[in-house]
Amino acid sequence: MSRRYKMWIGGKWIDSDEELTVQNPYDGETVALAPYAGEADLENAISAACEAFPKIRAMASYQRAEILMRLRDGVRRRHEDFAQTISLEAGKPILDARVEVDRAINVLTLAEEEAKRIGGEVMPLDMNSLSISRLGIVRRFPVGPIIGITPYNFPLNLGMHKVAPALAMGCSVVWKPSPLAPGAALLFAELAENAGIPKGALNILVPTNDIAEQLVTDPRPRMLSFTGSAQVGWRLRSLAGNKKVMLELGGNAAVVIDSDADLDFAIQRCVSGGFVYAGQTCISVQRIFVAETIYDRFLSGFIPLVRNLRMGNPLDEATQVGPIISDREAERLERWINEAVDNGAEILTGGDRKGRMVEPSVLTNVPPSMKVSCEEVFGPVVTVSPYKTWDEALAKVNDSHYGLQAGVFTNDIRKAFLAFEGLETGGVILNDAPTYRMDGMPYGGVKSSGLGREGVRYAMEEMSDLRIFAMNLA
Repeated sequence: MSRRYKMWIGGKWIDSDEELTVQNPYDGETVALAPYAGEADLENAISAACEAFPKIRAMASYQRAEILMRLRDGVRRRHEDFAQTISLEAGKPILDARVEVDRAINVLTLAEEEAKRIGGEVMPLDMNSLSISRLGIVRRFPVGPIIGITPYNFPLNLGMHKVAPALAMGCSVVWKPSPLAPGAALLFAELAENAGIPKGALNILVPTNDIAEQLVTDPRPRMLSFTGSAQVGWRLRSLAGNKKVMLELGGNAAVVIDSDADLDFAIQRCVSGGFVYAGQTCISVQRIFVAETIYDRFLSGFIPLVRNLRMGNPLDEATQVGPIISDREAERLERWINEAVDNGAEILTGGDRKGRMVEPSVLTNVPPSMKVSCEEVFGPVVTVSPYKTWDEALAKVNDSHYGLQAGVFTNDIRKAFLAFEGLETGGVILNDAPTYRMDGMPYGGVKSSGLGREGVRYAMEEMSDLRIFAMNLA
């Protein structure tokens, strides 16, 4: 039986005449029905957020922390409900869906803590003879109502990276989840009803695509926080006017494996990082560069593990690789693999597609101009290439218009710091895959991979404005 949701706008449950059907990407069955938001709903949500902003801004920090605590406890109580919803709607293996819920709980916990320690600084201003007896106090103030737009692949946790820091900072939010997997967001709204949030400070709705951009072009919200594709993200930035904009846009994450690395561990982490959730993460391992002296050893250990990955129903706890989110995306992956092969690439394993199930695939001899190398694959496909020198490997990583995260496996501290200083990415992960993310760390990219940083405290800084109180004490 499919679940029926409503929108949460202005502290009220709202329905709509136009209905969104949510399908399980594994078998195509309808798993949820949700209302599509119309223009009036968008107007009501933005108006409610604007009216609620002064109220949540005026709340004491402990009160905002208590709200986040109640939300966290609510997610914890309904942990399996959230996990099942994510697995059914997004096709995420159930074990990975449970990990996502755990991470969302952690984000809410971090936000609860950070709400109580939003600091500033006292700075001397008597830096020359014209400024005797001057003192400055610098504080952060909430920027205003925020629009949060999130994709299907982490339908709960990526929402928490918008909602939790916003509420902690004292900002109201309009959250637009993906229509492909809106259930986790609308389920979260059920927790918001009794969490003590001022009416209108949190609004959750799914507008139709033809009117969704109105959330971005409306001048009243003061910030856009978007996670999704680079093409859509940069377009929305061009439409956002004078809003602050934070973009997390993904990439084609690379791994460099040095000859002195723990090869078995590197192989295990590349398998996990490349194929978890069928590669549908923005920091999924996509390009692997291996020192030529260990290249054959790497492949002989890597390929069998990839072949042994279990594909199947996401609700089966033995499943490691589930479906691609849609037929269109699965067909795109098949085209990209075939294009690479037509241009000289070799498939070492995988390469086949049955409906939305795309085999975990490893390609070598891939020309850098092929889409499986230079664009974001967002699927269970990795390329493997040898390199001669460390400098050459770092240059290959940087030969991309993306720059989100990279992983380097080496026990040479000099090489590690050369990577940290030389790689054009928002994060460098030492002795692990670039797929590693701890939800409190600054997270975001450079070049086409985005603008600004998430991670609870860092997101709160993005969602605030600095103001100085310059005092003449003479």
